[in-house]
Amino acid sequence: MKVAHILRHPLKSHGREALETVSLNAGQSMPYDRVWAVAHEASKADGSAWAPCANFSRGSKAPSLLAISSRLEEDAEVLHLSHPDRPDLSFNPDTEGDKLIDWVMPLVPQNRALPERIIRLNGRGFTDSHFASVTLCNLASHKAVEEQIGQPLSIHRWRGNIWFKSTAPWVEFDWMGRDVRVGGCVLRLRERTDRCLATTANPETGERDTDMLGALKHWGHQDFSVRAEVIEAGPVQLGDPVEVL
Repeated sequence: MKVAHILRHPLKSHGREALETVSLNAGQSMPYDRVWAVAHEASKADGSAWAPCANFSRGSKAPSLLAISSRLEEDAEVLHLSHPDRPDLSFNPDTEGDKLIDWVMPLVPQNRALPERIIRLNGRGFTDSHFASVTLCNLASHKAVEEQIGQPLSIHRWRGNIWFKSTAPWVEFDWMGRDVRVGGCVLRLRERTDRCLATTANPETGERDTDMLGALKHWGHQDFSVRAEVIEAGPVQLGDPVEVL
């Protein structure tokens, strides 16, 4: 088994970025993964602590957000976003959040709590788990879902971090509670990732077009990928081996 893709999502639910290498730190999420999030007008989140996803604008409520792609300039912390229905945008999330709010407003339903501000959470990021997590995804499981639905599907529907090549679908669920060496780091698998309506949206168009949750029910669950805790820091790059310890 080997690492096939490395992805991060600097602004939660607003774009994904492919990487060739990353260094993971013990007890933290992937660097710059979901470090920022867009709090809506009904949110009480302020960035002083982790908050659940209900506080933020996200793809389950606004499927058009799934079509955003991103690129982060780490040194300047300038985020570049693109979407098929919007002009490209470059801004600093800490100081120019109003630019993002204006840019994203046409992409969200107007009958729900609207995006209001960007907040930041260093170290662990606004992942969907109560602990600082990195998601580990199996390409064989993705292929099984494609075969169940009967068409090719983008891996970006799952918004995962580290993808690995395997010949056995769903084998990652058998690793729960075990340690997995990925490149130069060690992850401890803690929980399966339960899925929501965000997976039904096409990452190319932002339109809901596939019953992903219904497809997962074929296996008696609505889970895809596993959430892991980094227990030994180290680098990960494309092609690195993945080994269950």
